[in-house]
Amino acid sequence: MDQNMIISSLPFPVPHKQFSLDIQGNKTDFIICSYDDHFLVIVTQIGSMGTILHARKEEGMTTEPNFSVSVILGKRDEQMLVACARQIIEHISSTGSSRPLVLSLGLKDHSLTTLKGIVSAVKENCLW
Repeated sequence: MDQNMIISSLPFPVPHKQFSLDIQGNKTDFIICSYDDHFLVIVTQIGSMGTILHARKEEGMTTEPNFSVSVILGKRDEQMLVACARQIIEHISSTGSSRPLVLSLGLKDHSLTTLKGIVSAVKENCLW
């Protein structure tokens, strides 16, 4: 057997949580990973990656924290997705972590109720 073709039976080495919830009648799958330098949160109702956002706390001279959220790939005109990423990075920061967030949202439903449900589920199952 070719050494490059060996498939490991070891568990995924990055600490992670994987679960599914029903949000507004849509099966919503979550994967939350804690890498050494970032948190990765994948939320999908469509079975694939969706809009990918990057969120981080800006270090500055002011006492009030600033947060930066940018769309890496996908829908750039969906302010609700940006707001979702902002709420999650603010929660991460409030726990004392300074690691940035990469968030993928593949959603059928972009309603406020759905996004509140997503933020709540991520907060309840966080790895930070």
